[in-house]
Order: sequence, then structure tokens, then C-alpha cells
Amino acid sequence: MRFKGPLIAALLATSMSVALQAQEPAARASQAGSGPAASMSAAEARAERLVEQLTREEKLRLVHGYFPPFVIGKPGMPTDIIPSAGYVPGVPRLGIPTLRESDASLGVANQVEQRKGDVATALPSSLATAASFDPTIAYAGGAMIGAEARAKTFNVLLAGGVNLTRDPWNGRNFEYLGEDPLLAGRMAGESIRGVQSNGIVSTVKHLALNSQETGRMVLNAKLGEAALRESDLLAFQIAIEIGQPGSVMCAYNQVNGDYACENRHLLTDVLRTDWGYKGFVMSDWGAVHSTVKAANAGLDQQSGQELDKALYFGAPLAKAVADGTVAAAQLDTMVRRILTGVIASGAMDRPLSATVQPIDYAAHADVAQRAAEAGIVLLKNERNMLPLARTAKRIVLIGGHADLGVLSGGGSSQVRSVGGAPIEIPLKSGAAASFARLTYHASSPLQAFRKLAPDVVVEFIDGGDHAAAAAAAKKADIAIVFATQWQTEAQDTETLALPDGQDALIEAVATANPRMAVVLETGGPVLMPWLDRVPAVIEAWYPGQRGGEAIANVLFGAVNPSGRLPITFPAAAEQAPRPAPVGLERLKDPAAATAAANSGGGSGVTVDHFPVDYPEGSNVGYRWYEAKAQKPLFAFGHGLSYAKFVYSKPILSGGKEMTIRFTIKNVGKVAGIDVPQIYTRPADGRWPARLVGYARVDLQPGASTEVTVTAEPRILADWSEAARRFEIASGRYRVEIGRSAGDRENAGEIQLEARAIR
Repeated sequence: MRFKGPLIAALLATSMSVALQAQEPAARASQAGSGPAASMSAAEARAERLVEQLTREEKLRLVHGYFPPFVIGKPGMPTDIIPSAGYVPGVPRLGIPTLRESDASLGVANQVEQRKGDVATALPSSLATAASFDPTIAYAGGAMIGAEARAKTFNVLLAGGVNLTRDPWNGRNFEYLGEDPLLAGRMAGESIRGVQSNGIVSTVKHLALNSQETGRMVLNAKLGEAALRESDLLAFQIAIEIGQPGSVMCAYNQVNGDYACENRHLLTDVLRTDWGYKGFVMSDWGAVHSTVKAANAGLDQQSGQELDKALYFGAPLAKAVADGTVAAAQLDTMVRRILTGVIASGAMDRPLSATVQPIDYAAHADVAQRAAEAGIVLLKNERNMLPLARTAKRIVLIGGHADLGVLSGGGSSQVRSVGGAPIEIPLKSGAAASFARLTYHASSPLQAFRKLAPDVVVEFIDGGDHAAAAAAAKKADIAIVFATQWQTEAQDTETLALPDGQDALIEAVATANPRMAVVLETGGPVLMPWLDRVPAVIEAWYPGQRGGEAIANVLFGAVNPSGRLPITFPAAAEQAPRPAPVGLERLKDPAAATAAANSGGGSGVTVDHFPVDYPEGSNVGYRWYEAKAQKPLFAFGHGLSYAKFVYSKPILSGGKEMTIRFTIKNVGKVAGIDVPQIYTRPADGRWPARLVGYARVDLQPGASTEVTVTAEPRILADWSEAARRFEIASGRYRVEIGRSAGDRENAGEIQLEARAIR
């Protein structure tokens, strides 16, 4: 599938050579203070001059915002508020724009059709984007969303989700970019850059440790400073350096005893002092718990104020400034940061149109399809089951509503996509019931199959009757089972097993016809008790509004699969650091949980405040599995191709930095894309292998090229709490070229010099 249209042509102009693609994001991440950072400094100076001209009333107006669904139509409200995530009135006399905010992880959101008839382009899930290992895919998706947001009169997008996957059942994993800080940080940074190329403020979110949805409002995430710096915070740091987002969104949960939105260590010591961030911190919706503590800790703006228990940054903040518990200078700082983010992103100087503008939805759909195709992962392909034989005369598709569309994740990221929703089921209960619906995008795999193979009989059966499905599979040359797992913000998945008897359905079909494949449309890892009996499996994630076409292209070989897992698939739930969603039972029965905690001289911890410990520390995901000598079902970085690649002639350079050069050759019969990954671990074994760099290489059959990867230095380092910096220890380091975290070739050892990294 090729990009087309003027937007896509412009995006393609940013494509990089193999060597630059491997090195440039890491180089940019290591050179904070140049480029975008310089423009942020200029924006700060301009913002300071504006602050001097604002009245106190105007300043106070900028530090809190409305949640439109709760205020539209009420007396005294601005007349230009539309149903959306947020609204902050501007200051017209100084040219300060009104901030019109939309959820936007996967497209301009309109979850429960607040804006009747308003559709947008839906990208595949962020895990699919991460699976591409391709920064140009992330940038293109961000640029597309930003363009549509501007056309729809929004200038702030709540995008840039970069929370690392610590638990496989986190209901929001599909919105994030996986478990590795280098991959997640780079991809988030590129997506943010894409958004802000439209003169739109993007956030990066949710700072920090928002790694589960169960009890997200009340849990206390506990993790040591070094472990936090080497994992979750490093992902944020890299994303901020690359993307220079206008805003950072703080999380719901507590971090080491303080709510994230009033956590001085996170918001001031780390974000502002250590990282030099000059933009503003906005709260998540319903995440503010105080006035004085939050303002003095570093929160600049209370978002969606009606969802909090009080309007903390309204009259209470005015009183606090008047009585000196919040200094007037602190209010000025808060406003300066807001204006800095707005100016640096371009939102100040590129006013929104008063009316919705035309959108090239056809070109934007190509962006979504390209992302889906690049992110689909071929997990298994025994006997070259895929691509599908062109000689097949009858194919049956079973289950997953494959006749109608493809599954979408739920919550604030839900996009009402172009083409409509062929299936939309409101929730009757649960934490997500007010803003999530089980929704499909109108991209039918059945129709896509028929279009690609017009001479083949392609049938569909819903799979509800396993015997009927098996009978249909037996009559077909090839059977494809579409298996789904729906996930949503606000609630975690209780089990990694496929729901609704789908495992039994797959077993029945495999028994009836061994020439079969499984297509997974899931929000993350699932267990596969049938794997030994199924020759081919692809992970399609939530593939977006052109997902049906993308799946068909990969299965038929029109597109060679190139996705790699950005997240480990465990062989059993017990392999994960926590073998079940933490707090689930506690929240199901709050009274019993509180009574149990407080009885017999207990800790006194109630359901309103429970701790979550992270024994894995900085060894998130694949690092945990290696440290515990556990073999997962599919390792981080795993993904197959219809081509075959070999690596040779590794040349290692050490000293102050680590560089590896090697040759990659396509020895297969078709063109394909490979994603070689560089893993490193110290010779003394003090920590398990870490991904320090990677490349994405497109080669014709028989072709070869030399790839150069320079390791991100902070991945090689340990965090020194005493010196408050990363430090690389002098010594020997083993370097490996990997097809995945679980399939690595030794390239040799090098000596690194001791080095401090600020």
C-alpha cells in the first residue's frame, strides 16, 4: 500500500535512510536543548511579556478549564463551547486563544457521539504503531490527527500516551506503546511532533506510573527512584526531548505517597529541574485533590474541573494567592508555562477557523491503513501456511464479526470513524459505562477478501455454533478464525483468556481443517492453549478503520508482514510480575476488603488507598522474563516475514559510546522489511539484556546493506541517586543482534569508558 495525497507526500519527505533511521532519533534524544528546545526558550520569553500584561482575573481564568458536556447551555457559559473534552477561555485583547481540547490517542475522539454526525479517521491502536518500530509511521499518524483536529476547530490534543506496559491486562495497554522505554519514548516523541506540526498543542501522558486501570484513582504506585528513572520516566524523558510537547498531563494515581498531580518530586524536581521542561502541566480529568499543595507542587492547569470534587483552581486559588499560601509569583509561573506551551506549539500564531474545514478523509484513511499494515505481527507460520494460496477455491472466515468490521478499543480514545459503526453496544455497568461502547469500525475483512480474490468463494459464519463452524471449515480449502478481546479505559481485563468460548471454537476448527489460521484482534497479550494445533497466527491488534483491508493484504501477501511485538506475550498469567489485576477483588467488595485490612492489627489500608509494588523495578517486560529465566509464549520484538534475512560481519566500537555496524541480507524470494534489534548486557550480569537500538530495513530479494546503530547511552547506564544523573560504568559489555528479545546472535564484547550523562 502506498501513501498518496498532498499530506502523505509531505510526510514521505521526512523518510530517512537506513543508517539515519537507526541513529537519528537516539541522537536527537541525546541533544536536549537544540532545535525545538530553543524555540521553547523563545516562547518562554514571549510568554513572560504577556504575563506582565494580564490582570489577575485573566490569569486565574487560564489555569482551569470546563468539561463541556456538564456546562453547555448553562447561564453565563461561552457560546462557542462544543461537546468535547475541555474548554479554557482565552484572552482576546492579547491574542491568547481559547483552548479547545479533544481526546486524541487514535484520532479525534467523539466517544458516545456527543457531536452528532461528526466522524474522524481512526488509526489502529498505539500498540500497532509501536509494533511498526517505524518513527515515520508514528509521525504520519500524529500529523494526520493534528490536521483533522485543526479542521474540526481543536487546538489541544490529549495525545502522546507513553506509560509502559507493566501488567498484560491493563485495560489501556492498547493506547500505549509497549514495555520498552526506548521504543515507547521514540515513537511517542515522533507522534507528538506530528501532531504539533499543525500548530496544535499535544500532551504527553500520563505522568507517571499509570500502569493499570483498576483503582487508578486511589492506588499508590510504589517504585524506587533509580528503577523509575531507568524505565517509565526515561520513556517520558525521551518522548519530551524528541516531541517537545506543549503540555504534560499528570496521572490519576499516587506515586510513592503523593497524587501525581500534586507530586512535587515528579512535577518540579524531575520535569522542570532535571529535564528543563518549560511547557505546562495539565491534570487528567478528575485527578486534582487540592489547591495549595497542587499549585505549589507544579500543577499549572486544572482540566475538566466539573469532574473534580471542587473547583480547586478557581475561587480557592484566588483566595490562596490573596492570603499568600500560593505566592502571586507562582500564579505568574503557572500562566507563563501555559502560554509557553501554546506559543511553542504554534497554536498562538495559527488561529483556528471559526467553522469546520474540509478534510481529505481518503488520504487520511491511507495513513491509517499503512499504520495497520506496518504493525500487524505474523506470530507463527508453519509450513508456509501464509500467504494464502492463490489456488484456494473456497475460504471460510469464522467469528469476530468479520463480515461487518474490525474491533476498536473503548474509552476516551474511541473514534467514531468514517464509514460509521456497524456494531455499537452500550455498556450496562462498570467504570467505563458512561463513556465507552463496544464498537466496531466499518472495515469488513469479508469484503476485503472478496475484493482481493474475486475468483475465490469466500464465505462467513459467525462461529456461535462450534459444530456448524467446524462443518463449514471442513468444506473449505482454508479456514480463518477471527478472535477478539475487547478492552477499555477505566477497567482492566480480568483474565488473559479469550472470552466467550473462542478457545473452544478455534480447537473445533483446527480439528476439522488443519489448513487454518487465527487472526487476533486484541488490546494486548492473550493466552493461546490451541497454539500447537494452529499453523498460522497473526496479531492484528485493533487495526483501525481500514483494518479489514490491512488484514486481507497481509494474509494474501500483497503486503509482507513486518510488525514486531512491542509487548511480551506470556505463556501463563503466573509469569507476569503480578499474576492478577491488583486491587480487583478489593474494589469488587470494598467493605470486606477494608474490614480485612483493618482487622487483627492490620495496616489500616482501606479500599480508598491501596499500594501497588513493582518487584520488577526497571526490569519491565522482556527484562523481567530474562531476569527470572522464564520463556514467554512470544518474546518482545518477535515477528515473522515472508522473506528471510541473515546478519553478518558485525563490527563493534566502544569507548565513550557503543556503535555496531553489520550487514543484513534478504536471502528470501520476496521483498520484505526486517527489524534487527541490538541488545546489550554488562559482562558481570548485573542487569539483563536491554534494547539499546534498532533499525527498520527494506530489502529486495538478494539485496544487502550495511546498518549502523548507535546505542542510546542512558539505556547503557544506571541511575545514580546521589549524583542525580545517569552513569555508565566502565567495563565489558556483551552486544547481541536480535530478531527478538528471545532470539539473539552474539556479536561480541566491547569495553566502555565510565561516563556521566546529564
